[in-house]
Amino acid sequence: MQADEKVLYLTFDDGPHPRATSFVLNELEKYNAKATFFCVGKNVTQHNDIYRRILNQGHRAGNHTFNHLNGWKANDMAYFKDIAEAGKNIDSALFRPPYGKISKFQLKYLRDSFKMKVVMWSVLSGDFDATVSGESCLKNVIVSAKPGSIIVFHDSAKAWSNLAYALPKVLAHFTEKGYRFEKINL
Repeated sequence: MQADEKVLYLTFDDGPHPRATSFVLNELEKYNAKATFFCVGKNVTQHNDIYRRILNQGHRAGNHTFNHLNGWKANDMAYFKDIAEAGKNIDSALFRPPYGKISKFQLKYLRDSFKMKVVMWSVLSGDFDATVSGESCLKNVIVSAKPGSIIVFHDSAKAWSNLAYALPKVLAHFTEKGYRFEKINL
């Protein structure tokens, strides 16, 4: 990612979710911001209208498995089958492993056999953690983000209150500082 320009890459994991993803899309639109959504396949099948809205508004989607599998705990072949299942509804070469857990073998296999690009993050908002406040999530992002950072939020029920608090303030803060928000283009 470009580190010499005032560009940030917002990413959202685990959606689409009716309330959270719709909120995110509305907030991004206010700032003409683009983002990348790492979608769970079963959520795409349940909320395909919201998934279509993500794409129609010019954002990018990535594969986040069909059932949100942990690569460290799943059987390799079951893991790859789950990713392929998600790929039936998520047409993307981008992949983010749930929980950030992926083995070296899985990583190599995805790159070589699936021709996927694994995208992690450089700034973790912490919005998924119920013991963390929205203020803490906001501070995590503001203190840690710098040009080229890939920031992860979660468009899920679990992260809702922290996301709803922090995202609008992150967008306002960095826009005021002259940053723009782009989707990942690998």
